[in-house]
Amino acid sequence: MPEALRIVAEDAAVAPKLPHNVDAEAALLGAMLIDNRLVEEVQTRLRADHFYDPLHGRIYEAVLKLADRNMIANPVTLRPMFEADEGMKAVGGPAYLAQLTGSGAALIGARDFAQQIYDLALLRALVGVGRDMVTSATDTSDAVDPKGQIEAAEVALYKVAEEGGEQGSVKTFAQATRLAVETAEKALNSGGHLSGITTGLEALNAKMGGLHRSDLLILAGRPGMGKTALATNIAFNTARRLVRDREDGIEDSKSAGAAVAFFSLEMSADQLATRILSEQSRISSEDLRMGKISQADFRNLARAAADLESLPLYIDDTPGLTIAALRTRARRLKRQRGVDFIVVDYLQLLQGSGKSGDGNRVQEISEISRGLKQLAKELHVPVLALSQLSRAVEQREDKRPQLSDLRESGSIEQDADIVLFVYREEYYLKNTEPKVPGANDDAKTVSTHDEWAGKMQEAFGMAEVIVAKQRHGATGRVKLAFEAKYTKFADYADDRYMPDSMRS
Repeated sequence: MPEALRIVAEDAAVAPKLPHNVDAEAALLGAMLIDNRLVEEVQTRLRADHFYDPLHGRIYEAVLKLADRNMIANPVTLRPMFEADEGMKAVGGPAYLAQLTGSGAALIGARDFAQQIYDLALLRALVGVGRDMVTSATDTSDAVDPKGQIEAAEVALYKVAEEGGEQGSVKTFAQATRLAVETAEKALNSGGHLSGITTGLEALNAKMGGLHRSDLLILAGRPGMGKTALATNIAFNTARRLVRDREDGIEDSKSAGAAVAFFSLEMSADQLATRILSEQSRISSEDLRMGKISQADFRNLARAAADLESLPLYIDDTPGLTIAALRTRARRLKRQRGVDFIVVDYLQLLQGSGKSGDGNRVQEISEISRGLKQLAKELHVPVLALSQLSRAVEQREDKRPQLSDLRESGSIEQDADIVLFVYREEYYLKNTEPKVPGANDDAKTVSTHDEWAGKMQEAFGMAEVIVAKQRHGATGRVKLAFEAKYTKFADYADDRYMPDSMRS
């Protein structure tokens, strides 16, 4: 034997065979041709490309087509469809269809055959992913990007893992009713206002019922409004509630808290940590950054840091993430850390798949918002995504945001279950201070400044969260207190509703 042929023969001998069972495929097809009722059960799980033998895949596809037309699928009705099929000729022609129905015993094990065909198809897909990984890892002709290859491999593996996942999305009405009752029970036990995961802000919980699983929430605002601060506060409150519930012996599944994944595309992890430490230690974040703290302040800081070490809050500050990479990382955190709440800061800093090379940003944002909604449903967790607003807000006398102010708003507004806007009148009033009256100024100048000072006093330390869209309830405004020094939002206490003894 020539040397070249000997090497090829040896390679073929050691090459692993792809997992398959052609006999099981033939038995299943035979059972389906005998009893067409099996088609309804099998087609929710199997596709034609799950069959190892291409001819079996084509026969299966033909059976589904006939069933879809409410026609009987048997060797007689299938015969005209395979008269010219080269693969069928290779096994003796259309008579092969009759051979498939030769054993009625296959009817007993049809479901098991279908499961085995499906499992073996997944194994072949895994082999394919493995081969692609090896090929890309050993090819150094292009720019080497190991991390990119790892992320691509994770995406490919997850596609294999989610094969057939759609079958679990169909629920009986009894199952759906049970879930609805459990949600209502959770709200009742929490005091009648919290059916989801807590935000840590009672007024916001009362308006929305908390953060609901599978929901995409958009939190938007102009720069300086504090949207990142609010998102950080909510993430911290949610993670801290989980820790407290665990200490009280409450199961994670019944807790109003959650482990949180915070994807920070704008700020670094240490900057976010500084904000949280500032809030908890009551030390200005600016003083922390510049080292303007006393020994007592530092002890408070160290104590707060020690208390927060076990907080289930995971920060990913990788810049320039694509929506596909973010979904891959979120799935990993869900699997490894049990994450039940995801925050993305912010939506416009994510990148699309890059398939649309025309640079259409609106289409790219549509892909991103749709991807975030799919992620929320897929992982069954609430996803809170921050978003920028257009400058149209600044052109209006009333600076309160509207849905139309969302950048590339069409898709974001459509995909979101809840849209929240952060608005602080104090921010705008600061920039409109009139001339400070002097000794020689007239009464009108004094009155104008006094009027401004009155508005400023009323707006000081106050924020609004505007619920502009909510699938589950009413829209409206929620008042919150905001401490700019510590970038902290809290529930707002209105003096008008306090007893006289409690007023300062």
